[in-house]
Amino acid sequence: MVQTAERRLSAGLLLLLAGLAAIGALSTNIILPSFPSIASALGVPTRDLGLTLSSFFVAFAIGQLFVGPLSDRYGRRHFVLGGLAVFVIGSAVCGAAESFPMLIAGRIIQALGVCAASVLSRAIARDLFDGEELAKALSLTMVAMAAAPGFSPLLGSALDTQFGWRSAFVVVAALGTILAAYYALGAGETHPADRRSATSLRAVMGAYRGLLVDPRFIRPALAVSLVIGGLYAFFAAAPAILIVNLGLSSLQLGLFFATTVFVVFASGLLAPRLAHKWGARSIAILGIVLALLGGVLLLAMSNATTFPAFAVALAIFLLGMGLVNPLGTAITLHPFGRQAGLASALLGFLQMACAALGTALTTALPLPPVLSLSLILTGGSILALVVFLRHRADTHHGKA
Repeated sequence: MVQTAERRLSAGLLLLLAGLAAIGALSTNIILPSFPSIASALGVPTRDLGLTLSSFFVAFAIGQLFVGPLSDRYGRRHFVLGGLAVFVIGSAVCGAAESFPMLIAGRIIQALGVCAASVLSRAIARDLFDGEELAKALSLTMVAMAAAPGFSPLLGSALDTQFGWRSAFVVVAALGTILAAYYALGAGETHPADRRSATSLRAVMGAYRGLLVDPRFIRPALAVSLVIGGLYAFFAAAPAILIVNLGLSSLQLGLFFATTVFVVFASGLLAPRLAHKWGARSIAILGIVLALLGGVLLLAMSNATTFPAFAVALAIFLLGMGLVNPLGTAITLHPFGRQAGLASALLGFLQMACAALGTALTTALPLPPVLSLSLILTGGSILALVVFLRHRADTHHGKA
């Protein structure tokens, strides 16, 4: 068995955690440039392709609620490997789809499999690390998780142009297979039997209820999730803003997404260093304030948006998101070492729920897309700041 004290954050372990965290986001955003091609091939309106996202998010959110607590009871290894196997099967179904319902079914299978990798990447990090080392591990893996949706549209565009839309599913299936092999060969069981919890379904539901009313969990978890909801709202609104309103090409859109990754990367590297000097809670609050500032700037220019102004406002928001996401996650999971899988699952559920809400609001609000996005970013960041400040007031004598 792997003992926590023996582990170090090596490059190989970091690569593994990053891959587990990122593959779900990669498999979602990589198909966005292929929507017109898929719609043409399957004979459906392009706007109906939104179901490939919403069905994925719903299945992902629900699936991880079960994977987390089951892994607390039976260990992580079998669920990671089994989940990746299911993900590869779902990718094959998508790649072979000859009808829209078959494509949706494949996306649901994908989500039910890959949710295990995503939620258990955080639980594995919590198994192995604590305190500042946990914040460092999560910071670097969250960079990868944020980078995947940034770079994947550019990759998806190239694949669609050169090989057709089905090639994207071939690529993600291959990546899932490689990741499973790497995990099987390079990682032991990180949740040994003496740390597992033997809980019934009723006890699991009770534990979820307990976490939802525990301010140590729900306040930082909700704060992080609200900011993440703004990130996904940005992904959903960016094509309409940048292509339709500002006249960028699809390639330029992909390049813009890729460029934003470097902002998240920089803030992810800064987060543990700043937290070491000033404390995780203080830097997490700074991150929320920066996210709010980005939303307010975008709101102020919503009537006359230019590309440079939009890029600056989004860079400030992403800088803040890159700070609060890993540190807020570490603060959320820190008190729940014996329930890391369950707590990580509920945190992931809240994040996916806020992502679904933010994405839906960008299209549901009867407003110009820039104004809709700015309101979502500003409103979500205000709520995040309020709930996190309440958390800090309750725990101001503690340390993350």
